[in-house]
Order: sequence, then C-alpha cells, then structure tokens
Amino acid sequence: MIIAAEYSFNQGKELLEEQYASYFDDIKSIIKRVNAAQCKNKRSDEKTMRGKVLYSPIALNQEFKHYFTPKGWKNHKVECDYANEHYVDGYQPKSIGKKPYRDMDFVKDQVGVEVQFGKYAFMVYNVCAKMTIFSKLAGIKVGVEIVPVKDLADEMSSGVSYFEQFVWDLKNRGVSNIDLPVLILGLAP
Repeated sequence: MIIAAEYSFNQGKELLEEQYASYFDDIKSIIKRVNAAQCKNKRSDEKTMRGKVLYSPIALNQEFKHYFTPKGWKNHKVECDYANEHYVDGYQPKSIGKKPYRDMDFVKDQVGVEVQFGKYAFMVYNVCAKMTIFSKLAGIKVGVEIVPVKDLADEMSSGVSYFEQFVWDLKNRGVSNIDLPVLILGLAP
C-alpha cells in the first residue's frame, strides 16, 4: 500500500518526526509491505454492489498485524471497571458478564497506532477519545490513525469512512486542550 495523504492533527507529524522518527520509519515501511491486492477478496452481498469483489477490512487488518507484531508493536488492552455509583432510584444493573475492555491496535513505547477501515464513528472515536484515554492509561504521547482515502473506500463495503471526510471534520472541529498529537495517514492500494 502507499501513503496517499497525510494530515497532522495537533502537530502529530511534527512530533513523530522530531522525537519518534525511527517509529515513523517503521510505520511507513510496514505500510509499503502490506499487499492490498491479496485483500481484495470480499464478494459483496449489498444491493448496490452485489457480486462485486471488494477490499476486506478484516483481511487488511490481518495484514497490518502480520507486519506490526514482529517489529515489537503490541496490542494494548485495558480492562474497564464500570462504577455503579451513578445509578439512580435504586436501579440495580444485571451483571455485565464478560469483562469489558478498550484496546489500541498497536503500541510501542509512547507511540499508539490505530488501523481503521470501518465506519466513520470509529475514526472520530479513535482520535478524539481513545488516543486521549490511552495517553493516560498507556502513556502514549503521539498517535497515528491509518485510514483509507476515498478511492480505496469506494472499493470497500458501503459506509466505510475515508481520509478526506475525516480531515474536513477535524479541521472544522478544531483542536482541544486534551487532544493528543495524531498523524492521520490516508492509504491507497
């Protein structure tokens, strides 16, 4: 795959280049190794694209994991301990069951990476909430969000968001004092 577009949110690219250049080089080399063509293996059942072969987000994520893991990048999982103190009027919740958690795709030292080939809400959540949470819980100082550009998203299932839309929203939202520096990378095959 190739990096087709970059957006430095809250000085993310600058921080990566100044303090984490070897990690940034690592990320760029991994992206180049990902073979998108072999991930174009999902036959669509959608009405508007029935029978069309699309890029599979699951296969793409597996490819990234295949290359990140041997270089020492690890999934970082944090269990959630939900408090009961906010329920009112004697409400007693049922058991939550399996212990809930939040995770970041890849973390190495103080750099966190999320690979997102899914719905728009996940991209926004990753940058505007998850990166901040993991700065507190995992000590990351900078994040990288890997997303498709529109051309790639057009060859995936409907509803997959893309770099151009995401950057427009971030620019118009602005930066908050709690936002972590994040480099958004838009990928193409």
